[in-house]
Amino acid sequence: MSFAGDKKSGRSILASLEEKIKVWLLPKVPKQIETYHLTLATLIWSLLVIAFSFLARYNIKFLWLVSGIIICQYITDLLDGAIGRIRNTGLVKWGYYMDHFLDFLFLCAILIGYAFIIPDHYKYMLFFIMALFCGFMVNSFLSFMATNEFKIEYFGIGPTEIRLLFIIVNVLLSIFGRTYLAFSLPYVLFFSTLILFITVYKTQKKIWEIDMKEKEK
Repeated sequence: MSFAGDKKSGRSILASLEEKIKVWLLPKVPKQIETYHLTLATLIWSLLVIAFSFLARYNIKFLWLVSGIIICQYITDLLDGAIGRIRNTGLVKWGYYMDHFLDFLFLCAILIGYAFIIPDHYKYMLFFIMALFCGFMVNSFLSFMATNEFKIEYFGIGPTEIRLLFIIVNVLLSIFGRTYLAFSLPYVLFFSTLILFITVYKTQKKIWEIDMKEKEK
């Protein structure tokens, strides 16, 4: 069975718009920039998110810069695989590994950044949110190993929509202040838990059916 980690199944809400953005941006990438440059750029974006979030403790307007970094990370993440395929770099498995590991690192950087901002008695909720997001990642990778289908979008929500959600949160924080984020965290926890439960149920059901079909053969 050939490796399918570079082929994502499922389609998110913004997939059509995302494809148009990719087609528009690809010709504009300089030849000196390779796929691994774009992938590793997430290390820089992660450090900048933490730095600007720390500064947002003293001036909440720095969250506008955090949102700008999220957009930058989105662009490099959107283009790295496409550049690799166009230029035939051969870094399919390396790209799969590093791309998703660094996406996890970037998510951690964002949540660490929020920990600088929200009141202390709400910070424990960030731990549970991180655990839930990790649950989605673990589900994706384990499901991929069992089915050879790599799925990172659930109910039309994928990494792009999650980034957009973080940007919206930053905008609301910048306008209404820190209490908004603290107020919204319980709702994020509730709906994330519900979606993860449904996702795991549907995934295990699909894998069960695969096993049964193999057994019948």
